[in-house]
Amino acid sequence: MKALKIMGFISVFALLLSSCSNITSLGCPDAVIEWADVLMIDDIEYHHDFPDPTNEDLPITIEKGNELGKVTYKMADRACSNHKMRNGDAAFLNAGTPIYEIKGYPTSLIVSADDHVYVVHTNEKAKTAGELFPMNKLVKNIYIESTEDGKRIHTFTQSSKDKFLAEFQELKLEDVLSLDNEGKFEGTHIFLGIELNNGVSFRQSYWLDSNTFINGAIGNDEIKEVIIDEFSNLKN
Repeated sequence: MKALKIMGFISVFALLLSSCSNITSLGCPDAVIEWADVLMIDDIEYHHDFPDPTNEDLPITIEKGNELGKVTYKMADRACSNHKMRNGDAAFLNAGTPIYEIKGYPTSLIVSADDHVYVVHTNEKAKTAGELFPMNKLVKNIYIESTEDGKRIHTFTQSSKDKFLAEFQELKLEDVLSLDNEGKFEGTHIFLGIELNNGVSFRQSYWLDSNTFINGAIGNDEIKEVIIDEFSNLKN
């Protein structure tokens, strides 16, 4: 059940992809499969993350760079829930869809496909939060977002943003399922929205009681102090 809970956190924006008849015709043991909008290339799994900037009425400035590869397999209506993603796999994108770099941003952070931006979700080579999210000098704002509807409700001060980013990049990544088994994803839950300079946004779930991020990073005292301070300003 805990593993399912983690998937719920990661894929709250997942859409229903397959009908019962489609899945049973594939011989899958599942009656229904839900996928997040994901793709994999160069051994990195990316998500078309939320919040969708169009809902915030904010501009995004994307300049495509070189083509990195193409989608080779669309998982929707084809893959069972035990499918292990491989390079070229995507949930919704049709086979043949080009995947591009975004100029000015590391391909290990964000890529573009079908005019959508995909943000890194897992990278087995990354050992720290900074290696997973190489965003030094690329962040415009950090927000606290509502856990009810995802809307931005508070903006970090410049000093808090700078301190958070300096500390965040050094945090070591731990195994997510092990952390869940230890009860790290319980208690006060906060949504942190990270907006890049080009307007692309993605979310980091954070649990205040355990000082733990959904990606497996364990915060230090400085990180917790910054978040508590900004969270307290929200409540005042």
